[in-house]
Amino acid sequence: MTATETAGGPSAALAQGWCALSRLHGLIESRVERALQAGHGLSAREYSLLGVLDRQYEGPGGHLQMKQVADAVVLSQSATTRLVTRLEERGLLERYLCPTDRRGIYTNVTDSGAQLLAEARPTHESALSAALAAAATEPELAPLVAALSTPDAPAPSGA
Repeated sequence: MTATETAGGPSAALAQGWCALSRLHGLIESRVERALQAGHGLSAREYSLLGVLDRQYEGPGGHLQMKQVADAVVLSQSATTRLVTRLEERGLLERYLCPTDRRGIYTNVTDSGAQLLAEARPTHESALSAALAAAATEPELAPLVAALSTPDAPAPSGA
């Protein structure tokens, strides 16, 4: 019998796993946040938003609706709109009306935004790698790091 089984069964194991996942997320986010702020004046959320918008493309289905962007960066629509506004004020994003539906508004990364994103990408990758390497040394986080690091890991059931 494992320590988890004696400490409350499957629900305790689930809670313990959730705590470990939450802790890993916090460790990664704080390390990435510090590195991006120090090196590029970007928050982790700003970097994420620029990355999501940079991957969209012109043409049918190429632009994301604000709800899709909000889902991708794990923010509410109102928080995403405020974030877009801040980045637009910094000249990193621009908004314009959809040419086929005047009610729709598109958001694109400007040349300055794309340049900053490209400059910040190695910093993000380095901070992420360092955070994962540090977490891998902790027994309760190591299995999560291993799961993230396995390129052919199976998708969770129901995905």
